[in-house]
Formats: sequence, structure tokens, C-alpha cells
Amino acid sequence: MPEPIAMCFSGGKDSCLALRTLQLEGNYRVVALITTVTDAYDRVSMHGVRRSLLREQAASLGIEVAEVVVPPKSSNEVYERAMGREFDRQFAAGIRRVAFGDIFLEDLREYRERQLAECGLGAVFPIWGRPTDRLARSFIGDGFEAVTVCVSLSMLDASFVGRRFDEAFLADLPATADPCGENGEFHTFVSAGPIFPHPIPAVRGEVVERDGFAFCDLVSPPSR
Repeated sequence: MPEPIAMCFSGGKDSCLALRTLQLEGNYRVVALITTVTDAYDRVSMHGVRRSLLREQAASLGIEVAEVVVPPKSSNEVYERAMGREFDRQFAAGIRRVAFGDIFLEDLREYRERQLAECGLGAVFPIWGRPTDRLARSFIGDGFEAVTVCVSLSMLDASFVGRRFDEAFLADLPATADPCGENGEFHTFVSAGPIFPHPIPAVRGEVVERDGFAFCDLVSPPSR
């Protein structure tokens, strides 16, 4: 029987690729999605995606979402305390491992492993070490659909936000940018793909620039 685990899930492409990999390999079964939400904005932290769309993703996946609520610009101490409480809750529920969509940042992996170990948990990295150019193209080739919701203006032009994550997007990326945005160049929202029984409808809204980032708001289309 696959081991039940939790997963830190942003709703972006790396999280979805990692979840897809876990499903295909069959050793683990994700029973909880852990997502950090900024309370004052009611949005997924860093990505800026509305909480309602996160919940629609989780509903389509049929997996419980655990929202870790933090204030805007929270300190690392506040963030770690909030995540620690959730990790403790997962441990109490019988979970012993948490999965992440990280690919090659060694310091981030070590940080996650240390934080989990303090709560008696282990880490799983399903797509660790895979070439990011191949990952990006496999994401597109497998039928996932995503849009960039946040770009770092120190790494990319604001014109990259709000675009579909497709071959044209990859072709336009500067050579200095990682194809999966692993260095923080950009973040995405996944609206459809092989892990979703039904797509999450979302249309592009306002684009704003704040604190060195450009964000594209996504909204649910009006009901007919």
C-alpha cells in the first residue's frame, strides 16, 4: 500500500509535476496539501493567487488543503513557527513524510530537511536533480496548462507575467533564466492537466507591480 504523505503545494507547475511523479511512481499517496496563505491579501504567499482558486485546485484533486496563514512580509521566525505547527499537526495525524517540488537548490533542501526533522518528519523530493529544461517541456508535453502569475523584476521583464507557460514562453526567456524558474524568476498557476479531473477556470485580471515583483491577478469567470 502507498504510504500516505503530505505535500507542500503552491499550485504552481513544480508542485504539480512533483505530485504527478508521485502518482506515477505509486510509492506514496498525497493526502494533504500544505499551502502558505498571506492573511491580509487572502492569497497564496509569493504567488499572489487568490485563495479561492487554490481551494478549487484542491477540490479538483480531491485532496484536503491545509492553509498555513501568515501576515504580510512575515519574518522567517513567524513563518517557521506557523509551518512547525502544521507539521506537528500532520505528525499527530499519522503523517511521517512531506513532499516538495524543489529541483536543485541544495541550501533550500537542507533547510527543509532540518525543519521537518525537528517535527519528526522526513522529506521527499520527487523531481530532485532532473534537468529543468526537460522538466519544463515534459510539463507542456503532458498536457498541463499554466499561466505565470508572478515574475521577479530583477530577473525578468514585466511582460512575462500573465503569459501562458508554453514553448513560446520558454523560447523568449533570457539565457540567464532557469526554464522552471527555480531561482525565483517566476511563479505559475496550473489550471489543467493530467492530475486534474476537471480544469480550474480562471481568467487574467489586473497586473500590478509591487516590491520588485509583477503580479497578474487571476479571477474566476462570471457564472453564466
